Amino acid sequence: MNRRSAATSIAAAAVAAVVTSGGRPAEARTPGTTRSSFIETEDGASLFHVDWGTGKPVVFTHAWGLNADIWEYQLVELADQGLRCVAYDRRGHGRSSDPGRGYDYDRLADDLAAVINRLDLREVTLVAHSMGNGEAVRYLKRHGSARIARLVMLSTVPPQSTGDFGPLVAGLKQDRPAFLAKAVIAFTGGHSAVSPAMTEWIVAQFMRASPKATIDCLRAIARGDLREDLRAVTVPTLIAHGDKDVVNPLDTTARKVAELIAGSTLKVYEGAPHGLVITHRDRLAQDILAFARV
Repeated sequence: MNRRSAATSIAAAAVAAVVTSGGRPAEARTPGTTRSSFIETEDGASLFHVDWGTGKPVVFTHAWGLNADIWEYQLVELADQGLRCVAYDRRGHGRSSDPGRGYDYDRLADDLAAVINRLDLREVTLVAHSMGNGEAVRYLKRHGSARIARLVMLSTVPPQSTGDFGPLVAGLKQDRPAFLAKAVIAFTGGHSAVSPAMTEWIVAQFMRASPKATIDCLRAIARGDLREDLRAVTVPTLIAHGDKDVVNPLDTTARKVAELIAGSTLKVYEGAPHGLVITHRDRLAQDILAFARV
């Protein structure tokens, strides 16, 4: 077989692998133990989670509309570096069940507790992105910090929402695919690190979430008042936020959050949009790694 034929065969095999997996990237292999399964909550929801690697545990909670797949670059790198990485799909998102209820911060925080308790995780580094920060700090308020060693807050929501979310809900109800395609543009900020294929992959994650869950979660963000939750945080906290975030602008979100959490550290990622978990994935993985090993 000549070089051109070999290259063609390899490319064809790669395309076939993606097609047979429903358009999703092939599951990454990492050193140590790799596990994926479901965790049942007390109200009957079923939460899909992945559990990769061994060592100190790091738990990831994702942004509105996405699922655990968005963390794949951090999961692979940190598991390679000797950490145990757990990421789960919020109820109504990804592979988790859609019970049609429980999309408020209290219930979502209890879901996070179900994951941590079921896996008996201790000394956890809790990493949250966007909406995930709301359930992370609500978890600390409702369940305490006995199992949490430190907190990483990425592209956080504001301490108290003041925006009008009505047009967003209307957009989802009118043409959800078009609305979500535009949302991904804001998420990535047109960053050069995001290929057209990756953009499609992110849109596919959004489309996999339940319409009911995405609308109800938007309403939870709109009604959210996290000021008391933030003041109650006592674990070491790293806040990372992009200065090009148009979804949650730096000055009205992360800077205000940093003022409310005593002793927290704010890192500003220059040129980073809301989706820094993708656009600045290598830097973020190293920052989480360094913080988790403190």
